[in-house]
Amino acid sequence: MSNDEWIELSDLNQAEANRELARRAGGAVHDEDGVAFCASPYPLPVLANAVLPTGGRIGGADLVARSRAFFAPRKRGFSIILRAHADAGIADEIRAAGLRDWGNSPAMVLARRLPDAPPPAGIRVHRVESDADVADFANVMRLAYATYGLPHDAASVMLAHRQLLIAPHIATFLARREDGTAVAGAMTIVTHGVAGVYWVGTVPEARGRGLAELCTRVAGNAGFDLGGRIASLQASEMGEPVYRRMGYVEVTRYPSLVQLTPPVGGGT
Repeated sequence: MSNDEWIELSDLNQAEANRELARRAGGAVHDEDGVAFCASPYPLPVLANAVLPTGGRIGGADLVARSRAFFAPRKRGFSIILRAHADAGIADEIRAAGLRDWGNSPAMVLARRLPDAPPPAGIRVHRVESDADVADFANVMRLAYATYGLPHDAASVMLAHRQLLIAPHIATFLARREDGTAVAGAMTIVTHGVAGVYWVGTVPEARGRGLAELCTRVAGNAGFDLGGRIASLQASEMGEPVYRRMGYVEVTRYPSLVQLTPPVGGGT
């Protein structure tokens, strides 16, 4: 498979995963003229409410105007997630409209299923199946992503939904200590023959034991077993060296620009 094919598959899965994460949590998704608008039920402008170009060329000013028109009645800010290989030319127009840079995630791809690996002593990994598991996964991500400033109530609104974590093309996993406490997790959303790995996290007190890597491996392998030809993910600064060590390779970048405050009447 060529690098261009990897990039195209990464784009397709990333956009569809954002749609799934929004609509399965009770949000709204709208696709029109090569742009996907994904509104979460939680008003966080990053990690939740996203605009993704999915088609051909679109002007930056037009993209901002359409984004503000979509999110203004929902009274929330939003992030525009660009594709470095396709949309770099419009970033300056978006900045000129008042949005600020907010990360430049590497899109990383793994070409093959990895060997299964045993968990460290005192840890077991299992698939999310029960309502209690769903709540525990949301709580793990609440604690893990507090490191990045995620509000304490966001994960329960965004993630604590059975239909989001359990589906024929979605597999979600938790790592637990012997006492049953959930301390790490990850999920895969399989679309377009891609095992997309999302929401990888470890609670702060359990870090340093390789649990994020373990959960990423388990989720990615489950995605291959569900029909993925490759695995893909968008790495955080903390996760990038872990994924490189596992064999993921960078194929492009997804720079984000954010409007933190809700637009007013589709204007500013």
